[in-house]
Amino acid sequence: MTQNSFGYILNSKITATSYNDTISQIEDWIKTNEKHKYICICNTHSLVTASKDTDFNKVLDNANICTPDGMPLVWALRMLGYKEQERVDGPNLMLKLNEVSAKKGYKVFLYGGTEEVLERLEAKLTELFKGIKIVGKYSPPFRDLSEKEELEVCEMINKTQPDITFISLGCPKQEKWMYRNTENINSVLIGVGAAFNYTIGDIKRAPLFFQKIGMEWFFRFIMEPRRLWRRYFYNNSVFIYEFIKTHKKNKYRTIKLNHKIVSDK
Repeated sequence: MTQNSFGYILNSKITATSYNDTISQIEDWIKTNEKHKYICICNTHSLVTASKDTDFNKVLDNANICTPDGMPLVWALRMLGYKEQERVDGPNLMLKLNEVSAKKGYKVFLYGGTEEVLERLEAKLTELFKGIKIVGKYSPPFRDLSEKEELEVCEMINKTQPDITFISLGCPKQEKWMYRNTENINSVLIGVGAAFNYTIGDIKRAPLFFQKIGMEWFFRFIMEPRRLWRRYFYNNSVFIYEFIKTHKKNKYRTIKLNHKIVSDK
């Protein structure tokens, strides 16, 4: 596989990739047993949080892939020169990967959510993808685990020998969890946010029209205004302001970074 190209958005390095390229890279890691990798699915909330939290920004910058989930990130990458950039979101990536896993025998582990959510998710994935190998699932307690407990969880996951582990803990908790544990788990780790709940139907997905014009956030806001008003209106406003302020510098950083990648090949 060739090394990925990136674009700097706000203060974070986002991968210029597609569903097919992301899946191909994951398959390459599985085939070569280079599975101590993690993938972040990024949106405006991720990048605004990372712009104010240097530790979280380090987590994103050390990820093997940071996909652009959300049309604002797609548009930003297109403005940086990636004219064909598409959206790569958590729910669809998870479904596409499970479809490939069922066909090729890759083993899947599910981490996060409640026990009820995991039971329903396993049943749904088994229904959708005949022959899928879900080798384990775990619902962590609603508190921070001790270092000893976290290592025990890693050992438990490793015993099932998964190729792909989907993590649903919410941002930035899931990304920080992957960063801490990627070297302890022999699996590709993918933080998919609310994808578990989307897949079982607990959260309604916006119609395709809303997704294509970058207004899925507005659809979700209409569905849950009390919970989401601050996240969307604050994050989107800050994202636009910070993007305009950093765009010129980030265009230069993007060119310089990708020139180095080409030189290193």
